[in-house]
Amino acid sequence: MKRAQTVVVLAALAILLQTASGCNKLKARDKLNKGVQSYKAAKYEDAIERFKEAVDLDPNLKNAKLYLATAYAQQFIPGLESEENLENAKLAIDQYRKILEQFPKDRESGIHSNKGIASLYFGMKKFDDAKEYHRKVLTADPNDPEAYYSIAVIDWSQTYVPRQEKRAALGLKSDEPLKDKKVCAEVREANQAKVEEGIEMLRKAIELRPDYEDATAYLNLMYREKADIQCEDDAVRAEFLKMADEMVEKTMAIKKTKAEKEAQKSEGVHLE
Repeated sequence: MKRAQTVVVLAALAILLQTASGCNKLKARDKLNKGVQSYKAAKYEDAIERFKEAVDLDPNLKNAKLYLATAYAQQFIPGLESEENLENAKLAIDQYRKILEQFPKDRESGIHSNKGIASLYFGMKKFDDAKEYHRKVLTADPNDPEAYYSIAVIDWSQTYVPRQEKRAALGLKSDEPLKDKKVCAEVREANQAKVEEGIEMLRKAIELRPDYEDATAYLNLMYREKADIQCEDDAVRAEFLKMADEMVEKTMAIKKTKAEKEAQKSEGVHLE
């Protein structure tokens, strides 16, 4: 008899727990929806609180965690070194990492989270860390042109500034080559691998998206980096500068084509 009563009690408790869990999930989705409304209205602090409540109510509500990470990221201002600003970046990165740990087989949320972390590290000027996470994106999706482009932008950021510092120290104009062979050799040794990688990444991005105007614009810049480390061969330097100019022309052509399509689209003309 007692055993039968115990079974009945346990069954009742199980039903109560299931009911409570179901109620919590409904409440969590309500908090998520309210958070999304605040997020779309750019009320990020309110959105963060709603998303946190949603996660507390339903720890498996993936979209709430994604929105929470993204809302923290929206609070981060790239380049600002204040403690509060860096804390927002840290909170966003922590949330993205939790998503990666909790949902390791979810390809879409994994790509989104890796891109989010990479973007935050770039804004913090932690370039090598940013590259690492862009490469994780490419592991999941080798055909993502934006990831290739982003790695190239980091390569350019890491090569342009030190090269310009050397040029400024020599008092060179923007169109003058690095005449000091010793300095040129130093710049080449420091920059060449990144320049080569950047060019390769941009070519891949353009291969995947032929009208990728940002990529063609940066390929122009990377060819100029390549030109400036041709320390002993003016002809090769001139060839890379010519290639850079061709990318400028290509970028302008892409912009023009896109503008024409947009104009015709607004006029109701359909283009194949």
